[in-house]
Amino acid sequence: MALRIVEAGDPAARSTIIFIPGWSAGADIWSDQIERFKSESRVISFDPRSQGESTKTVTGNTPEQRAADLHVLLTKEGVHGAVLVGWSQAVQDIAAYVQRFGTRDIGGIVLVDAAVSDGANAIAERPAEVAFQFRLFSTYLGNQEAYLRGMFRAIVSKPQAAGVIDRAVSTAMKTPSSIGMSMLVADLFTADRRDALPKITCPVLIIAAASSRELERQKAEVRVIKKAQFVQIDDSAHAVFLDQPNRFSAELAQFVRTLAGR
Repeated sequence: MALRIVEAGDPAARSTIIFIPGWSAGADIWSDQIERFKSESRVISFDPRSQGESTKTVTGNTPEQRAADLHVLLTKEGVHGAVLVGWSQAVQDIAAYVQRFGTRDIGGIVLVDAAVSDGANAIAERPAEVAFQFRLFSTYLGNQEAYLRGMFRAIVSKPQAAGVIDRAVSTAMKTPSSIGMSMLVADLFTADRRDALPKITCPVLIIAAASSRELERQKAEVRVIKKAQFVQIDDSAHAVFLDQPNRFSAELAQFVRTLAGR
């Protein structure tokens, strides 16, 4: 199994930032942030397994296996004390990483617009939300491209540069729909990962869109994590780093500077 990795910046920089994409996305979704941060930090992103140009696998398409993949990547690249930035699905990957590997070798964590999954509890506690999600599964399986274009219209509310959305859809189409659906189920409903939160010992920044359906759950996580802060970004949909790139990057830059003591 091989991951496509994108790296920029000076390997000897004082800080390393790992940008982890969300469901069916690839490293290129972070292109703006990679460009902004490469002058001061070593920057790494990648296509997770079964996404983008990375190997497609019929097994292991879970946050738990992606966490193991991340651990292998950090070890192979010789990265210590990195800032992990995870958006959407990647929030589950980071939670699974904490559960298995802890945070002793992590400098900081940024969780972007997703609450850590409460697993099957969601079915009983938020039945309308879960029913809506399962209705979308049939659309995704029946017409993958139409679903993905509708999804990106929903999660990106601001005009983007020419080709950004088309490229994101093209990347997402590289994940077979049966694998993509299994990813979503594994991310959202198969494991309660909330016990990872009090185990986090490094600083955490939670960045949430004001419009998020999970806003209150994300706010509540700050009370569980030992060293956490919360930032709400207004006038944005789920892809906050695309809708409000300047605000997102400013918050991330401040967080990284604080970790580095600058």
